[in-house]
Amino acid sequence: MSDLQAAAKKAVGAHVASLITDGMALGIGTGSTAAMAIEALGSRIANEGLKVKGVATSFAAERLARQHGIELTTLDEIPDLDLAFDGADEVDPDFVLIKGRGAAQTREKIVASRAKQFVVLVDESKIVDQLGHRMPLPIEVVPMAVTPIMQVVRQLGAQAEIRMGMKKDGPVVSDQGMWIVDAMFDGITEPEHVNDVLLKTPGVVDHGLFIGLATNVLVGRSDGTVQVLDRAAG
Repeated sequence: MSDLQAAAKKAVGAHVASLITDGMALGIGTGSTAAMAIEALGSRIANEGLKVKGVATSFAAERLARQHGIELTTLDEIPDLDLAFDGADEVDPDFVLIKGRGAAQTREKIVASRAKQFVVLVDESKIVDQLGHRMPLPIEVVPMAVTPIMQVVRQLGAQAEIRMGMKKDGPVVSDQGMWIVDAMFDGITEPEHVNDVLLKTPGVVDHGLFIGLATNVLVGRSDGTVQVLDRAAG
């Protein structure tokens, strides 16, 4: 991460932390940008006595939230959240996202779907005209179904690869014990169609296309400013 990217991520993390009010139930995202927000929220808890509860989207997010004094809960205890925040790999003009480079997209989508407000935290590099040119679409799959699912991905016009661990032998394993197939498109022209096909394919747990979930996008800039995009404003 460059110093300019770090400044942008820190800016959006601080901004979303400033939106949080006492007593909120939160969705706590995963990844480097969400980590900046967790740190900023932890500072408010320590300095202002802010009281919140959070549902984490991964084991890593749980550990980081605890380190910063954020009280954790579950969707069993609080099924409806006031606000969720998370990063994204790509954001298109219709607020459709690709997420999942951290292999947490299934839990991230569950949490985002339960939030009244889902705030996406990105730097300028994540804003794209069309999804899928630069980042693969992660698909979480039951291991025994990986080969037929990869065939479906190829029929959709993408290349398919099992994501392999960087510092271990074998595939990346999600928090649910599943594998990740990365689908590399030359642009996703019909995200709704891709969504429908994948979710109807046996063995697919979920995937990283987030459609109709993001309410706001905070775009951090290298000068420390934040652009606020609101889906309701068009």
